[in-house]
Amino acid sequence: MVWRAFNKVEEYKVKMNPEEIANYLKKGLLKNGASDVIVSVQKRKLQQIKYTSNKIDATKSWESTAIGVFVCYKKRIIVTNTRDLTKKSADEAMRSILSLARSSQPNETYQGIADGPFKYKKIQDSYDKKIVKLGEKSIGHVEDAINLSIAEGTERCSGVFEFGEGSIFLATSNNVEARDKATRAYFSIRAFNDKHASGHMVSVSRILKNLEIKKAVLKATSIANQAVKPQNIAHGKYDVLFDHLPFANLLASIGNASSIFSVEAGLSCLGGKLNKRVGSNIITLIDDGTLKNGLNSTMFDAEGVPTRRNIIIKGGILKAHLHNTSTAKRHKTKTTANAGLIAPEPFNIILKSGKLNKSEMINSVKRGVYLTNVWYTRFQNYNTGDFSTIPRDGMFLIKNGKITHPIKNIRLSDNLLNILNSTIALSKEAKQIQGWEIETPVTTPMALVKGLNITKSEK
Repeated sequence: MVWRAFNKVEEYKVKMNPEEIANYLKKGLLKNGASDVIVSVQKRKLQQIKYTSNKIDATKSWESTAIGVFVCYKKRIIVTNTRDLTKKSADEAMRSILSLARSSQPNETYQGIADGPFKYKKIQDSYDKKIVKLGEKSIGHVEDAINLSIAEGTERCSGVFEFGEGSIFLATSNNVEARDKATRAYFSIRAFNDKHASGHMVSVSRILKNLEIKKAVLKATSIANQAVKPQNIAHGKYDVLFDHLPFANLLASIGNASSIFSVEAGLSCLGGKLNKRVGSNIITLIDDGTLKNGLNSTMFDAEGVPTRRNIIIKGGILKAHLHNTSTAKRHKTKTTANAGLIAPEPFNIILKSGKLNKSEMINSVKRGVYLTNVWYTRFQNYNTGDFSTIPRDGMFLIKNGKITHPIKNIRLSDNLLNILNSTIALSKEAKQIQGWEIETPVTTPMALVKGLNITKSEK
């Protein structure tokens, strides 16, 4: 929660103590008839280095402070935010909230927020002063990455290095007052040999020593070097070996589908399937808000409930949807501590690893493709899980247990539930992934999935 919308920050000059403004808002709204109030203050400091075609071309830094407000007034729900931390702005916000609430329709399904107070456990490896103090040393990390990419034989590389710290203060009308802080670092590289030969990899971490920039560079350059002179292939059914990046993309959608909000909105392929099979017996999927070094780990959710580890799918069987206090009461269960201000949402999605290495997985494939990245994942039907996605960067044909040559111009058109049910092997090694289309961090192994539909890409 400390790092939600990490990239959507703006420069802001703090005018008053944010915690004072938060409590002022809470007390004022309660005094004027609100029954439930949640106020959160989020502060972020971010630095970014962008590099293009082997050169650093931009360095930026931001500081932001924002207040989010959730209000229930006679079962009318209002959610808003402000960056103007003044008493005048707070008074105007309260008048606006109450005016809007009085003219809104009541939400008869709303069942309240959590009752505090709570005790919290510190998240392991969530804050590192070395990241805060990186400063100009960060430029050296990027320059080393560029030089290594060139030394490995690629023509050019581009990417971004972002790092910084964030904090949150949470106060609710139900006896919750909590604080948390975190650091994070994100490194991304895309290496090129020509317009058809590229490779992409990321590394993310809350602590600097676990940020694997060199490994990310070596993987991206290796993919790019192998992707030269791709060929078209026949369309049809192929076994697909997903590297960490593309499978994280698909698992992020499964994580979103596990929210009871998605189920109720008809936007989930997991609706109506509790305690039913939704994947093969090697699929165990977890959401963990307490994950050590987890990019979205936090001590509490948006209601102040202590976060926890939730098993969503166990051995292919759907065990839980993600809930907040209100939805849990409505469904006669307990909150999973996944509250967002608007709807339950996952923190860190984790797919349990398997027993094989990459070579063993390739050796088992007679006719398949190896995908290292995808983008533009779009759903034809969220409720059934029908989707298509476009493989990008290095992609390769597998024949009789060997990678034969790079390929191009393909699209994967299939179904999320079929992906889960057709997964036949998982690698030992798992990586934590976040990126452009992977907003929720996903820790995943590589995955081998049987008999997926490969068609021609229009791009």
